[in-house]
Amino acid sequence: MNRLRSLREDRDLRQIDVAAATGIDQRSLSNYETGKTNPDAYAIVTLAEFFGVTCDYLLGVTERNLANVDDILTELEDIKSRIDTVEKYLRKQ
Repeated sequence: MNRLRSLREDRDLRQIDVAAATGIDQRSLSNYETGKTNPDAYAIVTLAEFFGVTCDYLLGVTERNLANVDDILTELEDIKSRIDTVEKYLRKQ
């Protein structure tokens, strides 16, 4: 889980720091980051809450962290733009 490593490093945290804060074993965190093992649902939710991100973002399913207000607003602007494009297309029909 490269995103997990990125989130941790962006905050200048060591694995041991995250382990202490979340109760997830440091060795498990290391294995998640290297891809040796996958986190269970509890670990995913716990880590997402700790880092203030969505589970989808943590797992790499989405590129935007929709737990972040700025990312939500950006996503809404993109949706509005796509709707405007479709409306313009339909009006030309």
